[in-house]
Amino acid sequence: MQEALKISIDESELGSEGRGVGYITLTRGEIHNAFDDQLIADLTGAFEAMQNNDDVEVVVLNAEGKSFSAGADLNWMRRMADYSWQENFQDSQALAKLMNTIYGLSKPTVCMVQGAAFGGGVGLVACCDMVIASERASFCLSEVKLGLIPAVISPYVVKAIGERQAQRYFLTAERFKAKQAKEFGLVHEVVAGEELQTKTNEIIGTLLSNGPQAVAAAKDLIRAVEGKSINQELMDETAKRIADIRASEQGKEGLNAFLEKRPADWSVGQ
Repeated sequence: MQEALKISIDESELGSEGRGVGYITLTRGEIHNAFDDQLIADLTGAFEAMQNNDDVEVVVLNAEGKSFSAGADLNWMRRMADYSWQENFQDSQALAKLMNTIYGLSKPTVCMVQGAAFGGGVGLVACCDMVIASERASFCLSEVKLGLIPAVISPYVVKAIGERQAQRYFLTAERFKAKQAKEFGLVHEVVAGEELQTKTNEIIGTLLSNGPQAVAAAKDLIRAVEGKSINQELMDETAKRIADIRASEQGKEGLNAFLEKRPADWSVGQ
């Protein structure tokens, strides 16, 4: 059987040494990149490896074939039908770990959606920081059609599309197109299929032009302030964060480079 994943690191013209782009590619297009317990474990390990690889600065999730991911594999669903409650719970915990691993990565994640994303496939999309979709892409939270619910992926999907859209699409399992997904906030850019890699490369190039420590700190900042009341505690926390990064070697280099009108040397402080 064909391997379900391909992992590669690109240090070509988009980056420089030590500033690579890590690609995690779903490669079983013949079954619409549906996933099972083994693929969930492999994906979790792949993202953890990218997190721990100092040569990787940006992580891209993409897929081969007609579909991005059809969600759960049929054979896996057949096995789950005979699981006990405890086995179902443990199985679901593994998927929850995958989603949280992607969402919690300190490095920016970019998702390329070239085709249909169903069920858990929508969860993968929602967990990434930036999403570029082909105009041919479509999305469906299809779980209720099977008598199930999109439970484990729900925190990330609701965060992306909001409660109001979730109230409709979680309950109806209607399919929606890339343009709607952009309107909902699930997707950032919709492009022609042949422009998908070009637009992704533009995003990657932009990310690599920024201070890597600042990018990681900005990502963490969003998590820290989201939903919080603006009070003295939050004001102190944000003031501390900017003071920390201003005093860092990369922060000083970035400011000096700007004032001196020269490119920053982002290897400083690494």
